Amino acid sequence: MQDIKVGLLGFGTIGTGVVKMFQQNEEVISRRLGARLVLSAIADLDISRDRGVTVEDGVLTNDANAMLTDPDIDVIIELVGGYEPARTFVIKALQNGKHVVTANKALMAVHGQELLQIANENGVNILLEAAVGGGIPVLSSIRENLCANNFSDVLGILNGTCNYILTRMTEESDEFADVLKDAQDLGYAEADPTFDIEGTDTAHKLSLLISMCFGTWVDFDQIYTEGITQISSMDIQYARKFGYQIKLLAIGKMVADGIEARVHPTMIPDSFPLADVRGVLNAVRLMGDFVGPVMFNGSGAGMDATASAVMGDVMSLARNILGDSKQLTPALGYQTKQITMLPIKKIEDIFSHYYIRFMVKDRPGVLAQISSILGDFDISIRSMMQPERQLGGCVPIVIMTHEAQECNVLHALDKINKLSIVNEKSLFIRIENELP
Repeated sequence: MQDIKVGLLGFGTIGTGVVKMFQQNEEVISRRLGARLVLSAIADLDISRDRGVTVEDGVLTNDANAMLTDPDIDVIIELVGGYEPARTFVIKALQNGKHVVTANKALMAVHGQELLQIANENGVNILLEAAVGGGIPVLSSIRENLCANNFSDVLGILNGTCNYILTRMTEESDEFADVLKDAQDLGYAEADPTFDIEGTDTAHKLSLLISMCFGTWVDFDQIYTEGITQISSMDIQYARKFGYQIKLLAIGKMVADGIEARVHPTMIPDSFPLADVRGVLNAVRLMGDFVGPVMFNGSGAGMDATASAVMGDVMSLARNILGDSKQLTPALGYQTKQITMLPIKKIEDIFSHYYIRFMVKDRPGVLAQISSILGDFDISIRSMMQPERQLGGCVPIVIMTHEAQECNVLHALDKINKLSIVNEKSLFIRIENELP
């Protein structure tokens, strides 16, 4: 039986999961491949810490470069994370004729165009299923099973930390800071959760989904990104009264004048399938012109789920190697020369429905002033809630608008916020009201 040798860069949580899968599922992997996958080298800065798995003598090494240039190794798994030295390691692997499997969404979102070009020049491949959605097989489905479809939109709940926080706030009426602390205590959130709660992690993943769905490179800096730190229990409860839930949503849409690429808290109706995605789970919803709506959901992170996706990519490459073909389906599902540069719409130019909460002094005529300014900017009110009057106090006024252009909403709120009747800056949340 033929051996296919694999090198692993990074022996952290996910790397440990990969080693466990190599060992525990060795028989099924060999039966499916008709060959043996051999983990011949693991490179990490720390090779003495106990990970709960045992590897053969001589496999662990501090010398990543030796592994990357070893002529006997066919596939490199990159689990270092971040931009550097991961980028340098991947380039070296590709230039030495090795296929690469990565779970590094940040690296691929920012440097993917460069890395895929180097892979193409050297007749090898990069696969990245684990970079989006953990164990959910969404990228391979777009690249292969659904590849004949024109996709019009992709929506995703792509960060388990944020989804856990918003789920808890919805179901238990807790405040953001309290739930974040619990998430950190439970290991669902990092000690520094900034990448998660500010939407950066979700934007990295959206960049890759848009590239695969629409065949275009996305400049990561062009993705409008807004996190969940401003969402309060009050907004969640008002959303529920209107029949909506708030999710941190990744949104990619192909529209007439370009692509919408945005990450922000979004209100979606309770009837949407995405509204049922709770806790740390992830989900992706695609719309293809022939297949129609397709939704994937499951574990979006964690050692086992991510290791499963990594090993699926390794086995795809192994099958290709066994067939004496170095190149398989391109990583993004498009031939490199066919990937275009489409314009990304500015957030000010999008049209959406909006939830807006005003905190105002309880005086007669307040609503009339607000409604007048909204009307001046072509913003019409669809529905409204206002609690019982508390004369002399501060009360919320909550409205839902019909479709409006975001620049008009921003201008209207800027004018309203300057009124003497307004006690604090107004908050707005975009709404996805209809699914095609």
